[in-house]
Amino acid sequence: MTDSSATPAVRMTGIAKRFAAVQAVAQADLSVQPGEIHALCGENGAGKSTLMKILCGMNGCDDGRIEVHGQDVTGWSTARAIAAGVGMVHQHFMLVPTLTVAENVVLGREPLRHGLLDLEKAVADVEQLCKQTGLSVPARALVAELSVGQAQRVEILKVLHRGARVLLLDEPTAVLSPPEVVELWKVLRTLRGSGTTILLVTHKLDEVMELTDRITVMRQGRTVAVLQTPETTPEILAEAMVGREVDLRVQHAKRAGSRGDVVLQLRDLRVAGRRIAEAIRGISLDVRAGEILGIAGVEGNGQAELLEALTGLRPVLSGEISLNGKNINALTPRARGDAGLSHIPEDRHERGLILEFSVADNLVLGQQHHFGSKGLLDRRAIDAHAQAAIAAWDIRPPDPQAPVRTLSGGNQQKVVIAREMARDFSVLIAAQPTRGVDVGAIEFIHDRLRQARDAGKAVLLVSAELREILTLSDRIAVLYGGQLVAVLPRDACSEAILGGYMTGLGSTTEAA
Repeated sequence: MTDSSATPAVRMTGIAKRFAAVQAVAQADLSVQPGEIHALCGENGAGKSTLMKILCGMNGCDDGRIEVHGQDVTGWSTARAIAAGVGMVHQHFMLVPTLTVAENVVLGREPLRHGLLDLEKAVADVEQLCKQTGLSVPARALVAELSVGQAQRVEILKVLHRGARVLLLDEPTAVLSPPEVVELWKVLRTLRGSGTTILLVTHKLDEVMELTDRITVMRQGRTVAVLQTPETTPEILAEAMVGREVDLRVQHAKRAGSRGDVVLQLRDLRVAGRRIAEAIRGISLDVRAGEILGIAGVEGNGQAELLEALTGLRPVLSGEISLNGKNINALTPRARGDAGLSHIPEDRHERGLILEFSVADNLVLGQQHHFGSKGLLDRRAIDAHAQAAIAAWDIRPPDPQAPVRTLSGGNQQKVVIAREMARDFSVLIAAQPTRGVDVGAIEFIHDRLRQARDAGKAVLLVSAELREILTLSDRIAVLYGGQLVAVLPRDACSEAILGGYMTGLGSTTEAA
């Protein structure tokens, strides 16, 4: 339990920040006690990440005061923040993939011997830090060879190696599998026990309720509530974030009509892995019009390779992929899109957006040939398309010409989904569609996916969130070790049943 009478580790009062015409933060307040895990919550675009960047010196503020351990640090630089023990782990990793774990951790503070990097000292220092924190990761491994969860640990080790006693985490579980989340929580509790102050930005209400001591809620750039976690509920928190009641129950809305014809068919599909000979080992599956088929599984069991094969980003070793009765194995990603396959990628930065492009241009990315002729783009048509998408999806700020990198992560995700659902598609592959999205936007996206299904579209949903799979799917297939170990009707599924198959405890079943 933290001491409420102690000088706050962080105190921000009256913080304001404007970017051109956008008021990102307006009179926001934040107080975090030493040795507590404090959540900062709010809708996409509420100003949370901007407030964190101001605190760690990446952005200045237009107004307000910042104190760290009682010292006025308003307007300080990133270097001063790091020197004072404030470190931020960003939602999208900032590692050098061609360097080892140890080299990444000590980068900028390298131990030297005869003027050169003392690699053995770096490895020893990192291994010792791993033991102290419980952040287990091989110090000599290349970052490019790590899992996402291991890369997340390296980011945290990097900050702790620089002496951080105030740790800022922006959506730390957005790309982690459930077991990796459990491991991260153990580490954060250990760090709290050693006196580290942790400020956590997240949209996942169950994580907030399980892990944190207090919660600050922002809405439209302002602080609207400070809650004691043991005294609140997910429903109260969601209403504070969104400004209205939000139904958080896991409710499966059944499809309006019956399933139609098979529109996506996989037959004995085999796909090479990134590090293994076969990541997908003989999958056969039918996806029908008018249904949402969910793919459940712990990340790393072939989901990424399956998605890449379906969308034309990875060749198949053998087997067949058919779309509307036609073999598409040899088609390019663009040709597959024109044939009726739409794709919401699991990593919006790697595969979904060009960050320096405008919102308008990202909304037609991959479809430019439909917005012009003879090699010339029709800017008027692109801008009109953007205005309609921005209004329909409540993309903030509502500026078609804003670089998409200036949007919050959740609003960037809306751009991707708006673009892919605007296609004339018969099959939508939705990979982690609500990753990094607030509770109000999750409701909206789920409703749009159901509308697509009820309009006769087929949706193949891949999600690390079991609640999302259970909420949306009509049938659920479980992927384990590159094989389908179960295909079940939704009514026969629960988290416990799916969890058994996901960990390899179930037997191969075809029940739907």
